[in-house]
Amino acid sequence: MTGSETPPHLDHRTAARTAVITGAGGGLGRTFAVALADAGWTVAALGRTRRTLEETVDSCPGEGHLAVPGEGHLAVPCDVTDRRSVAAAFDRVTAESGRLDLLVNNAGVPGPTGRIDTVDPGDVETTLRTNFTGTLLCTRAAFAWMAAHGGGRIINNGSIAAHAPRAGAAAYAASKAAVASLTVSTALDGRDVGITATELDIGNARTALLDTFTTSAASEPTFDAAEAARLLVSVAEMPADVCVDRVTVTAAGMPYLGRG
Repeated sequence: MTGSETPPHLDHRTAARTAVITGAGGGLGRTFAVALADAGWTVAALGRTRRTLEETVDSCPGEGHLAVPGEGHLAVPCDVTDRRSVAAAFDRVTAESGRLDLLVNNAGVPGPTGRIDTVDPGDVETTLRTNFTGTLLCTRAAFAWMAAHGGGRIINNGSIAAHAPRAGAAAYAASKAAVASLTVSTALDGRDVGITATELDIGNARTALLDTFTTSAASEPTFDAAEAARLLVSVAEMPADVCVDRVTVTAAGMPYLGRG
């Protein structure tokens, strides 16, 4: 091999497709990671806690060993609200896998609940930092690499709350509305560089997050989160010349359209 040749594990044309999933230490993030790995993707699981990320990696079909860069899945501790942490995480993923085909912005928090005049503004700011700023920082990092390497796909885990909020959840709804707008802007900016962006809106998938909202949600229909992951994989594997702008999946019969 000459000095100008690219090592096989760093050749982005031949290496296994690589997906970064934020908030991958549990819940939908872990479900997404396992589904993508099952479909043959190399997964980089990002989140705050190494232990839960390693549990996610261990749950993924395939190699799943950090000692084999570019072939196994990666557990990458990262604070999505910190630009240096995000930059370091994406540098590691692209250095070790040689490519970045998909970003799934999944990290999010439910935020404070209650009537809008009773919630703590500081808690609202924390919600926006995680749900919106975190999505923005990860999008910037992925976008820059994809633009320089032939394109890619970004899927943002939005929420039906962005378009049909629940009462008492203003912080969460506003943060997801911002994510919805960011998704459109990302798609527009990505047109000339082969990057597509999708807003994936999910309603009442069975996760711990659902339990944090109003008590009325407890009596509503729910559905297996694995079905949302199956949908995400189908979008991820669309041809590069196909963009799924927005897709909504909910439990059949749940209040959504007009919240009725």
